[in-house]
Amino acid sequence: MQFLGIGVVAGLVSALLIGVIVKATPLALVLYLLAPLPVLIVALGWSHRAGLVAAATGTLALAVMSSPLRGLAFLISTALPAWWLGYLALLGRPSPAGAPGAMEWYPVGRLLAWVAVTAAVALLVVIILSSGDHAAYQERTRQLARAILQIQGVQVQEVEAGTGVSDADLARIADRVAGFAPGIMAMTFTLLLTFYLWAAARIVQLSGRLPRPWPDVPGAAMPRRILWGLSAGLVLAVAGPAYAGTFGVALSGAIGAALALQGLAAIHDRTRGRPGRTALLAGLYVVVFLTQGIALAALTLFGLADSLFGLRRRPAGAPKP
Repeated sequence: MQFLGIGVVAGLVSALLIGVIVKATPLALVLYLLAPLPVLIVALGWSHRAGLVAAATGTLALAVMSSPLRGLAFLISTALPAWWLGYLALLGRPSPAGAPGAMEWYPVGRLLAWVAVTAAVALLVVIILSSGDHAAYQERTRQLARAILQIQGVQVQEVEAGTGVSDADLARIADRVAGFAPGIMAMTFTLLLTFYLWAAARIVQLSGRLPRPWPDVPGAAMPRRILWGLSAGLVLAVAGPAYAGTFGVALSGAIGAALALQGLAAIHDRTRGRPGRTALLAGLYVVVFLTQGIALAALTLFGLADSLFGLRRRPAGAPKP
């Protein structure tokens, strides 16, 4: 029953990290973003039951100390995604072709696909819980987009001699930004969940408690079925009514981010054993950091090509590099 105690402690730590956001400081924001890590660490190091206890404890603590709505938001956006990914990461079965006692663990590529789907679903549920009516959500998003545009320097002013931005023009720009907002948030959430899973697994591995061996991360490739999910997301984004359209945008953004990560993994994989690999990868990360969205789009296209054409596929029985 050791998992009960460690789960309670992890849940309280996670709730505390969520609660520090009221300080409104850069450090508080960093701690807030690290809130899923305790749940993931105990789920990977002590079993998914410990992760479930941590999720329940954190939810109850926030519901009592803050508000039931905040506790529910923590459960949907932080605790359950962390527990679910920890549960999937430790799925395994006896290997049919391996030595006695050998295990076949859940593939990293499928885990990455689940990260994207989990991010999109969790984001949609949070949006529905926080907004209720879809019209209210749209209006709130427009106001937020308008405020961001004004902070960025797009000021409301009369159009004189073809210069400046009118109020109507700003409203149209805000509408377009609001339409893309779920996709941008889902992309960010997917990248964050992937980082949380990697960081938690590294921490647990260093402690010697990670049940599965460290996987071949550069060899990760999502199953081609994920492209059907991308197609469905794009269709819903264009033709879906109300929250169905919002989910389509979120799902498209989340899968796009997962494909970008797969594209990055493919580059790592294809450069293994080649001269100048370190310099090439260092330059790639510098470009990704400096160009941000442009590099992410290029990596997404490369990941899409990798899924469609199997750019890393090797002959059966060929040894890994």
